[in-house]
Amino acid sequence: MFNLYAPPPHIFDEHGAIVDDSARLGHLGDTSRARYTSKLPFVPSYVQSTLSTPDPAQLYRDRVEHRQLPLENPDKPSAARKERGERLKRKQAETARRKSRVPGRKAVNDKGTWKLVKEDCRFELFLTLHGLWMGYMSELLNLKQPPPSNVADPGAMPSAAGMHAKLVKADMHGAFISVKESKNAALVGIAGIVVHESEGTFRIVTKKDKLRLIPKRNSIFTLAVPLYSTQTSSLPSAAESEQNEGLELKTVLDAPHIVFSLYGNQFAFRAAERAGKKFKAKETIEL
Repeated sequence: MFNLYAPPPHIFDEHGAIVDDSARLGHLGDTSRARYTSKLPFVPSYVQSTLSTPDPAQLYRDRVEHRQLPLENPDKPSAARKERGERLKRKQAETARRKSRVPGRKAVNDKGTWKLVKEDCRFELFLTLHGLWMGYMSELLNLKQPPPSNVADPGAMPSAAGMHAKLVKADMHGAFISVKESKNAALVGIAGIVVHESEGTFRIVTKKDKLRLIPKRNSIFTLAVPLYSTQTSSLPSAAESEQNEGLELKTVLDAPHIVFSLYGNQFAFRAAERAGKKFKAKETIEL
């Protein structure tokens, strides 16, 4: 092993030729150790002195001069450390993906997402939601605009076959439904706006500001859909907007409407499941 700080065995001049040691040291005035100047640096002198080639100066200029030579290998991460880092990144990505998903039933129940306080169970608060649902039905069923006069338009009635296929997949949040028949006689006649629909129940707010939970099983519901579109064909003027603000919000029953019967036993699906489910027309003889 070479000592980089030890004096070289030979001394070279500025042209790379070996000179007499004693003469060189005597000229420098120090016989104990060699001295190096800018014309005679240490590294070229040391490297050339350790080479056993005929022309060490030429070899130094070709292989060493003006090049970066690493003195030791850089610190490289081990394969185990790299694998641990990749595993941690995959775990963090999976955690972020789980948090971004739609929460399940247990998470929703634990957080109380669909729990309504008694002060918020007021029928008038959900009339706006009901108005949005009527606009949604107008667009979904492609309903016609109401006639300018109060005369009924026979051609305004849409095709029943096309409406059935769309209604079974429609979102019922905001719809006004009533219980037509049920094995539980205490539920018959209850009507209100749907504020939450689950797989087996409708949660509605009645006109008496009561929150009722109605099971779908063994019940037949009445669903009212507007006959004419509730969406205006053009933007209302400022005068019409001020006039509409003073009017009381109404339900679908206060205007021309179409009534359908929903059989709860065949409707026991969540809204998201009904949107992608294929329904087959079949008769029912039971509640």
